[in-house]
Amino acid sequence: MMEQPWVWLAIGFAGQALFSARFLVQWVSSERRKRSVIPIAFWYFSLAGGATLFAYALHIGDPVFILGQSMGVLIYSRNLYFIHKERRQLAQAE
Repeated sequence: MMEQPWVWLAIGFAGQALFSARFLVQWVSSERRKRSVIPIAFWYFSLAGGATLFAYALHIGDPVFILGQSMGVLIYSRNLYFIHKERRQLAQAE
């Protein structure tokens, strides 16, 4: 493994923790509702974890990791855009 300053290792582990937390959020929400749901927090954890992991990937210079995380960040952002757009439309309709 390349020599990594502890700060970048902490950033990498924090990103992985955020990204992994999204599954816990989804699981708890589904258990509470007794059906499969994807709460908005899932997308925020995905975005935060993905963006943090993207920064880490840039730092270590891994093109496969960079590509994978950059695509995820775009998708998570787009899903949040759709969610907020729908909420605005519903609020205007009321």
